[in-house]
Amino acid sequence: MVTKAGYSAELWPLAVYFAGALLLVTGLLGLSHFLGEQHRERATGQPYESGIAATGTARVRFDVKFYLLAMIFVVFDLEAVFLIAWAISVREDGWAGYIEVLVFAGVLVAALVYLWKIGALDWGTEAKKKGRGFSR
Repeated sequence: MVTKAGYSAELWPLAVYFAGALLLVTGLLGLSHFLGEQHRERATGQPYESGIAATGTARVRFDVKFYLLAMIFVVFDLEAVFLIAWAISVREDGWAGYIEVLVFAGVLVAALVYLWKIGALDWGTEAKKKGRGFSR
């Protein structure tokens, strides 16, 4: 149903939902502010990590190898998500789905072989001696 202003009359549940969510969030934040601990000791604002006192700055430069390894991990971790989704629907997909997942796995194996050949997975000193790897 459309009113004269052009807005649908069925939008009121959405407005009630947003108002309820806003009320809940502000209420919980206000409640935690008033009921939470209020202390101002000397070490309250200091960072704390697993019982070890922080030393130095947090702005340390990492070698590019760590970022490359993280990207490689994300790519091959997403592979697992797609393969799990395929495994759930394997009966409905039939042979076409099986061939598609074989092609998908083949592309990923080819990518892994390529990364291996260019030295993206070599971190040891032998890779540096051979001039391979990303530490040039």
